[in-house]
Amino acid sequence: MNTKLFVGNISFDTTENDLQDAFAAHGTVTEANLMMDRATGRPRGFGFVTMSSPEEAQKAIAALNGAKLGDRNLTVNEARPREDRNSGGNRGEGRREFSRRY
Repeated sequence: MNTKLFVGNISFDTTENDLQDAFAAHGTVTEANLMMDRATGRPRGFGFVTMSSPEEAQKAIAALNGAKLGDRNLTVNEARPREDRNSGGNRGEGRREFSRRY
């Protein structure tokens, strides 16, 4: 069973290969993804790494959370399911319309 890890505070110079290599020292990496900004195409400073087992994921968390990669200390923990973006929020309720007076 694969376990997905959230990796934060990634240096903008780090590549997916760098990320994969860092985690591969602690187990089998099945996937490594850096999140990119859609508008600029630049890295957003976080990503996800999928380890092949929960035991390997825990070893990677223990070894790499707070460890330096590039010029930053990583934040590594188990990824949580993505929350629904439409929950809560204003959605236009209570929005006021303003008119121009001439």
